[in-house]
Amino acid sequence: MLITIKYFGQIAEVTQKEEESLEFSGVLISELLEHIYSKYNALKNEGFQIAQNQELVSLETKLSGKEIALLPPFAGG
Repeated sequence: MLITIKYFGQIAEVTQKEEESLEFSGVLISELLEHIYSKYNALKNEGFQIAQNQELVSLETKLSGKEIALLPPFAGG
């Protein structure tokens, strides 16, 4: 499946990209994250949340969308 991954804030700084598309055959968000870590090892040191089709998801969520976003921590006010 072709997945678009969007990077925001300090995550984009680490990857030097705001967006990329990749072909991925895994099933879980955690598997996709491991693939991303293999490309950008420094991301392991960053805290972030993951959204699939604009909804926050956990690592155990099945991949069902074509858009994944890695979101840096944000504070409310």
